[in-house]
Amino acid sequence: MRKSIKLTKQEKEIENALMAGELVDIESEELERISQAIARRRKDAVLNIRINSQDLKSIKQKAKKLGIKYQTFISEILHKIAL
Repeated sequence: MRKSIKLTKQEKEIENALMAGELVDIESEELERISQAIARRRKDAVLNIRINSQDLKSIKQKAKKLGIKYQTFISEILHKIAL
């Protein structure tokens, strides 16, 4: 008897794409480029700041419209400015 494994929604989507042949192998250079990009985005520092409450409210609303957490949104904004 096979034990049933419960997959998350994301895991099911990946499995379905794999079964449909939608996923393909990538070259090692491309994999390395992706790995480096992920490493550069790793968050390894903590920042505490004080901001105007109305600004924070506005940021939270914009992040919600984008479907992301407001802290992630702030981090992305700071990343783009830092480049």
